[in-house]
Amino acid sequence: MNATIHTIALHGAHDDHRAVVKLTRELVRIPSRGGVDSYDPVLDYTAAWLAEHNLHPRRLTESGATVALICEVAGAHPGPRYVLDACLDTAPYGDEAAWSYPPASGEITGGWLHGRGSADSKAGAAIFAHVLARLQQARHDLHGSVVLLLDVDEHTGRFGGAKTYFEGPAAPDRVDGVMIGYPGIDHLVIGGRGVLRARVHVHGVASHSGGSRTTPSAIAKAAELVSALGQVHLPAGDGEGFPPAAKLTVTAIRGGEGYSVTPDLCTLSVDIRLTPSLDDSAAEDLLRGCVTRVDAGWSGTQPSHVEITTRWPPYRLNDASRLKAAMLEAASAAGLATEAKVAGPSNIGNYLAGLGIEATAGFGVDYIGLHGTDERVRLDSIPPVQAAYHHALLTLLRPA
Repeated sequence: MNATIHTIALHGAHDDHRAVVKLTRELVRIPSRGGVDSYDPVLDYTAAWLAEHNLHPRRLTESGATVALICEVAGAHPGPRYVLDACLDTAPYGDEAAWSYPPASGEITGGWLHGRGSADSKAGAAIFAHVLARLQQARHDLHGSVVLLLDVDEHTGRFGGAKTYFEGPAAPDRVDGVMIGYPGIDHLVIGGRGVLRARVHVHGVASHSGGSRTTPSAIAKAAELVSALGQVHLPAGDGEGFPPAAKLTVTAIRGGEGYSVTPDLCTLSVDIRLTPSLDDSAAEDLLRGCVTRVDAGWSGTQPSHVEITTRWPPYRLNDASRLKAAMLEAASAAGLATEAKVAGPSNIGNYLAGLGIEATAGFGVDYIGLHGTDERVRLDSIPPVQAAYHHALLTLLRPA
């Protein structure tokens, strides 16, 4: 059975190669920078492609704005539901003059396709669209269903498409696993450090900077807090199963204006990467404890206020995960030496873990320049990636 599945997936991927490259190229040529460009052109083009392939896309909206495009292939038999998730919005271009080819050119040279979003993650979207079209042709044999979720609110950091699909008014009654099409052919990301993010509002006392009266500066107080946070003790990694260690970073400082006022407010952005040894509660206690100790040395000022903005738990798929096993087996069958990995950065898999949904993230095409100048993908890495996803889904959607 596995040999048959492998043959079907591999032949389909090679037959689709030119079409996947064409779709990726067309998507790259449609600017869709998060929070910058209108998403309607890329959504309209993708929806038309899906409709032409006997799929039935629809738009998900949140507060009147489109946040995702979705469609579902339902098998003829009951079974699990899996989601293929990729984003159609992209990072900004940066310095366009530094690019070898324009960011929306879709230029192909030396076996590479260039352009913003080629890696993250329009190639993934094109591959997933072709996998879904293949599954549509075989739906009478499928036990379960597959959803294609194309988010256009990912690079804003809001993940509006995913949140609307998984938690919105029309959320599905079950999701058994999610495959996220981030790039990277060497690793299947099966986990990631979580994240606790906070804004710390540090208070001082305003006065004229040139006056005879000296008052506590919120910036000076905040600087002391930054120094204290840089010296906190964090637990080391959790061993082979979860090697990345916890990490704390002050990522932004905002305070003061002009020259003549001693500032009475300075706000720090604090990013704490979580592991099983440092969960969100422990990280929050650590942060608040450090803030309290610094406040104690600044009499005459209001206590600092800690505003928690994000809580995503760390996660790692366990060894019994069918999703993990199916993906690794399929990648191997496609001739790839792909290894399971727990990633240092957080990803949408952390959000899904908080909902109790298994997710893989970061298996996709080979790439260079993610979010950077001259982002590009290696074209001959497309067929084995498509074959692996197709193979894995055929395995997961067969009778138990």
